[in-house]
Amino acid sequence: MSIGADLADARRRAGLTVTQVSQRTCIRETLINGIERDDYAACGGDFYTRGHIRAIAKVVGADPGPLIDEYDAAHPAPAVPAADLVDPATPVRPGRRHQVNWAVVLGLGLAIILGLVAYHVITASGHLPAARPGTTAAVHRPVHPARAARPVAASARSPYAHKVVIHLTATEDCWVEFTIPRGGLLFQSVVVGGTSTRWVFRHAVDMTLGNPGGIRLTVDGQEPLPPASAPPVTLRLGLDGKISR
Repeated sequence: MSIGADLADARRRAGLTVTQVSQRTCIRETLINGIERDDYAACGGDFYTRGHIRAIAKVVGADPGPLIDEYDAAHPAPAVPAADLVDPATPVRPGRRHQVNWAVVLGLGLAIILGLVAYHVITASGHLPAARPGTTAAVHRPVHPARAARPVAASARSPYAHKVVIHLTATEDCWVEFTIPRGGLLFQSVVVGGTSTRWVFRHAVDMTLGNPGGIRLTVDGQEPLPPASAPPVTLRLGLDGKISR
């Protein structure tokens, strides 16, 4: 039997309709019908097809491992031509030393010397205010109350104020997709069951999980996944620990 026939047979044995499988997996009915006919054209590529097969198999009680292996065997990744790996038109010249541009080095050295001289001249010409009798000479500058409070506020801020730190531990295989908030794709990945992965971003990012029930996820020290989340789940991860769905 084919992959689609196996999934359809397992669905009927489980007593489920295509509509019920669609509700539990959040996969459109048209895609499920196509997969049961072994038509993957509307899935959007091998990465998404594997995620759909895995999610459907889990709902209908089938083992996704052999189905994914059968799909990979029928849809191998295209080989990269050897000509694309090595460019014969660009010869490698071992042992060639990079020539030093001494004019640039001398110019930078002169600029540094002039800067040091100017600094000493300016600092030597300054005068501290005269100290009153019985007091110690000191310079007091007024501090705005709002500025004085800044160090305290900065120390109280989250250590994740300027980054998004993600830890994912998978007990089952899970596909992950990262996009920027406006929808641009960053990259996709598959975390194999029994492994852990860590990502760090310096900007807000959207994270889509294909199997949220088979992972443990922390984002900036928080656990953002509610119990019994139906796949796929998309989380909007912002700076300062801001998380939304």
